[in-house]
Amino acid sequence: MQDRKRDDGRTADPRLRAARYRTGTDDDPETDEAGRPTMEQRAQYVEIQIAQAMRRGDFDDLPGAGKPLTGLGGTYDPDWWIRQKIERERLTGLGPPALTLRTEDAELEGRLDGIHSEHAVRELVTDFNRRIVEARRQLQGGPPVVTATRDVDTEVAAWRHRREERGRLAREEREREDAAIAALPWRERRRALKARRLRDGW
Repeated sequence: MQDRKRDDGRTADPRLRAARYRTGTDDDPETDEAGRPTMEQRAQYVEIQIAQAMRRGDFDDLPGAGKPLTGLGGTYDPDWWIRQKIERERLTGLGPPALTLRTEDAELEGRLDGIHSEHAVRELVTDFNRRIVEARRQLQGGPPVVTATRDVDTEVAAWRHRREERGRLAREEREREDAAIAALPWRERRRALKARRLRDGW
């Protein structure tokens, strides 16, 4: 936006005039041929605005203040911004295979825990390993694939163990709930049993 001009050719913008006054250039403004402030004057104006905002406390209590920067201890990854976007927004099927496989590897156990048959677990892990091997053989370039393949039998055993553990915890929780309901007076007990049937979808 073009600065407003006074009759003497100097700008009438009070912010620029204040900046020039503070920097000692108000009496003899260095302007370009069109009468606009020079780059040096604009930089001084920006610095003054930042200093005033700091004194007002506009930059206090910003998100992440006092927290260490993430990723400083790792090795340099030229595709860090793609990886962070994929992880932050949980995008699937986008980006180089090296990054999508890394994200899928981090979420593999959660996907396996949602499967109810051992055969399906074996198929998923086998397909995951196949895609890792194919990505390592790619000739299109891109970041190297560092995701390791998974041993199918080991993953099946871990899946079975996690499933049994979840079942054991669910049984213990049910027993505690039964004991708590049994200790209630009969009216409250009947109300609690009805609420549980509705919750369980009976």
